[in-house]
Amino acid sequence: MKSKSQLLSESEGFANKQTVRIWRTPLKQALLVFALMVGALSLLSVLPVAGAAILNPTDNPEAVAGATGGETTLRGLILTIVNYFLGFLGLLAVIMVIYGGVTYVYSAGNDEAIGKAKKIIMYALIGIVIILLSFVLVRMVLGSGTGTE
Repeated sequence: MKSKSQLLSESEGFANKQTVRIWRTPLKQALLVFALMVGALSLLSVLPVAGAAILNPTDNPEAVAGATGGETTLRGLILTIVNYFLGFLGLLAVIMVIYGGVTYVYSAGNDEAIGKAKKIIMYALIGIVIILLSFVLVRMVLGSGTGTE
């Protein structure tokens, strides 16, 4: 039979192992978020330098504008690409709302199908909100350097 001190030390070891397991995942997540933030900040700090290196003032502006869809700066080009991408994601989210609505209508009182349709609609609406917020954020960050609103 184990003594009370042995049981306490074993339970403390178990608690410490659980604590380490619990903190291991958030620590990894925090480090990942920190690494992504550092990477994004370093990318944004290098962006004007890269733009100046790629698009020189001696380049033919008509050729550059024709090749990039009318954009003559790297920021403007990135802003255009991101806007098209977010527009495409918005279209997909609206299609998912319509699909969820059709699923809801055709559920015919089936609780499982109604729950599935409500989840589809809810997640699609959350996606639309995230897309709109990211559109505003990208527009503010990249538009601030180009002077566009």
